[in-house]
Amino acid sequence: MKPLHGLRVLDLTTVLMGPYAGQILGDFGADVVKIESREGDVVRQIGPKRHDQMGPLFLNSNRSKRSIVLNLKSDKGRDTFLKLVEEADVLVTNIRPKAMERLGLSEDTLTQANPRLIYTALVGYDQTGPYADRPAYDDLIQGGACLAHSFTRTGARPAYVPTAIADRVVGVAAVNAILAAVIERERSGLGQRVEVPMFETMVSIVLADHMGGLTFEPPLDQGGYPRHLSPDRRPYQTKDGYICALVYNDGHWKRFFEAIGRPDMPSADPRFTSFSSRMDHIDEVYAELSEILLTRTTEEWLALFFEADIPAMPMHSFASVMTDPHLVSTGFFETVLHPTEGMIRTMAVPAKFSRTPAAMSRLPPLLGEHGAEVLSEVGFDANAIAELVSNGALFISEE
Repeated sequence: MKPLHGLRVLDLTTVLMGPYAGQILGDFGADVVKIESREGDVVRQIGPKRHDQMGPLFLNSNRSKRSIVLNLKSDKGRDTFLKLVEEADVLVTNIRPKAMERLGLSEDTLTQANPRLIYTALVGYDQTGPYADRPAYDDLIQGGACLAHSFTRTGARPAYVPTAIADRVVGVAAVNAILAAVIERERSGLGQRVEVPMFETMVSIVLADHMGGLTFEPPLDQGGYPRHLSPDRRPYQTKDGYICALVYNDGHWKRFFEAIGRPDMPSADPRFTSFSSRMDHIDEVYAELSEILLTRTTEEWLALFFEADIPAMPMHSFASVMTDPHLVSTGFFETVLHPTEGMIRTMAVPAKFSRTPAAMSRLPPLLGEHGAEVLSEVGFDANAIAELVSNGALFISEE
């Protein structure tokens, strides 16, 4: 039995943030039902695929779920959805609140149908502020939360982190908030609204590192953690490639200089004498390290760092990480047979539970694959389901 066995979740989300949160809950054992439109979640169409509606971005954000397609703009579809709400513990939605109201699915309507419901709204911005009604996407939030600016502080052009970091991080934050509300409901017996805003969540994460002197009033500087913003804080070029290394504390630097035959360096150069002096001269320290690491191959440096107990890793590509010896040993990547997509590669749940192990419970679903199954569990018989299909309120995959 998995940690969240028995928790029933309705996943009324699209793209990445909400679906990723739902996938985590499903991997942890919740029964997650993904509610989709007839067109399906747009990410079904992204990336190389063997069949329409089953792209890799969807496959890697929507496992451990069942899929039902409802036309929420129809009375029958709306009433069917409310029947599902009556039996649910959690609803997660990233539909903007005003759009939910237009569908006749406001927070008040849903909590009247189920007072124990944990109504989780994933929004772009805190709904009490002037940005409340604005759309939000990962790129916008990265820019607004200072991530793009941070590149300029290293001397580079403004840039986005080349992954949907805001969607993924806020998805994890949503899981934290949902589980806190679940625990509270065990005491009170009551549901509640949980709001998780992308903008505020990411600002709090980025500025935890980079508030710097802006922490104080009046400010002591213009913010920024110098080590993170150093131009040479990056994978270091070697004779034949790149390496990721962090020579950080006094012990690391002592062993590093001993290993390369320069044991007098910490005492001879005041920039390297102590942690504080290295932080005061971090750009020069990292530039010096960059020059040194050009003198040997990646494998030579990895062996030296391992022997000296200095943190280091190879710089992987998307393909090479799949053959990393540690991940191979732990079985992180697994190839499984999907009934329509053939052999697909999946990733393990990183968190480990000693008594209630978490793992993928279902392969990513076809669009509308589980409609009849889900509705039969809340009291719909075959005739009622057939009627919903005939009037366009429900779509069921024929594959």
